[in-house]
Amino acid sequence: MASSEVKIVKAEADVITELCSLLEERSKAAIEREDVFKVGLSGGSLVKFLSEGLPNIETDWSKWRLFFCDERVVPTDSADSTFGEYKNKLIGTVPITEDQFIKIDPELSAEAAAKDYIQKMAVWFPPDSLPRFHILLLGMGPDGHTCSLFPNHRILDETSVWVSPITDSPKPPPSRITLTFPVVNNAECCVFAVTGAAKADMVKRILKDKEESLPASRVRPSDGKLIWIVDKAAASKM
Repeated sequence: MASSEVKIVKAEADVITELCSLLEERSKAAIEREDVFKVGLSGGSLVKFLSEGLPNIETDWSKWRLFFCDERVVPTDSADSTFGEYKNKLIGTVPITEDQFIKIDPELSAEAAAKDYIQKMAVWFPPDSLPRFHILLLGMGPDGHTCSLFPNHRILDETSVWVSPITDSPKPPPSRITLTFPVVNNAECCVFAVTGAAKADMVKRILKDKEESLPASRVRPSDGKLIWIVDKAAASKM
């Protein structure tokens, strides 16, 4: 059964410390058990949090495999590429290589990129079962979206594929791929790391008012843990 926890900390620096110590703990456990640590990454502020905090942890970096909870179908050198951001800010900051990232093929259409990504993911998970990530690092947009699962979008109810294409994202760029809810909610651990007063309304709507229609509210690991790490500014309306 899923369990959930909300950690309210003082400031952004404390969010980064909490997040990265959780990654240290989870990576050690996964590597001991399975000899690999499978992480799903999101973009936005998480890139900054990880590039600042991860150099301070102890882990066997060679065992990390880094996937994407969602990705924009744009060239790697575009400012919109989530992998491009990690390539610029994380590789060289911690001892990981480009080969440890399981990336989309940005030359393909969104539909083809999603199918291709499913095949790339399948190499790392047992056949004939939903992928079970050790941890998914999730962001939350000001509209309550997470991954590229946007409010009122038809793919919120997608259950037949692991990865869905989007060609009409309400937030640019329009062409993306995203993990679907069955995969998100099959993770061992899902983590939201949220900072700043601009997110306070949405944090309240999700954690206090429990508005079921918001995509971030629908992250409920069926056999895992949900953790919110929130600074005081983001929690100010709770």
